[in-house]
Amino acid sequence: MAEFKAEVCKDNDIIKEIFKEYSQIKGAERCFVSFDKELADLDAYYEGGAILLGTEDGVPAGSIAIRKLDEKTCEAKRLYIKPQFRRKGYARVLLSAMLDKGRELGFEEVTFTTKPDVMQIGYELYKRMGFEEVGEDDGIVTMRMKL
Repeated sequence: MAEFKAEVCKDNDIIKEIFKEYSQIKGAERCFVSFDKELADLDAYYEGGAILLGTEDGVPAGSIAIRKLDEKTCEAKRLYIKPQFRRKGYARVLLSAMLDKGRELGFEEVTFTTKPDVMQIGYELYKRMGFEEVGEDDGIVTMRMKL
């Protein structure tokens, strides 16, 4: 049986590769505003937060990131599972690891945006895990959870 791990990743080249693959999802273009700035300096963009890499038997399989918004609030970003690793429960593992890391970093609330018409499976997972929908603008939904 495969072993899946979610850990803080310091290898920006691996993360950039995963983020770029994610950015190619048709219909998700609006989720990548200022993407070039983000990729140019991941360490600065996610300062005070973290980037988690999910691996299956040591092979990069997915990612999720935590971006500090203020002392109490962080934003979850870039939850992505590569197609060949989907339907194994890895998104839930990465989300749980992100929530744990957010608490460890001292945040009290996590927020994020998603586009349900493009990412329906993820959107349903967020709701099942207890995220609350707090707004919608032109098909982009904002969700949050107290940590």
